[in-house]
Amino acid sequence: MSDQITARPVGTVRGGRKEPSDDGWQQVEARIELDPALFGPQATAGLGEFSHVEVLFHFHLVALETIETGTRHPRGNPDWPKVGIFAQRCKNRPNRIGSTICALVSVDGLTLRVRGLDAIDGTPVLDIKPVMTGFLPRGEVWEPKWAGELMKGYW
Repeated sequence: MSDQITARPVGTVRGGRKEPSDDGWQQVEARIELDPALFGPQATAGLGEFSHVEVLFHFHLVALETIETGTRHPRGNPDWPKVGIFAQRCKNRPNRIGSTICALVSVDGLTLRVRGLDAIDGTPVLDIKPVMTGFLPRGEVWEPKWAGELMKGYW
């Protein structure tokens, strides 16, 4: 058994923001251009019938030496408790994988227009999945107070 996983990007984020930012992503529009060497237009057949997609992507600009594996204050804010890396969604994750549910504006062949994807221009996209209500959380969802405070300006 190998402890290494190799993933080939399925596409790339184009447009939107050029630099990472902590807030204000809701109105940001970008394109996801799927790799035509890997896919034909049939790969997106039926996708346009969904309102949202979940995009898995690689935080490619995060330096390996900044990876977090222990605890830290979210956004470096000492008013919030130190929590483990798996209790937050920062970009300095062990495998530098991001995940966002965003609005699907349109599908044109191998190009998806999305709104609210918190990934920057040039970000490698690892996978795209339609959002289906059957896969959303069942039952009550809760979070600590600091998480709500952190997200106030994000979207």
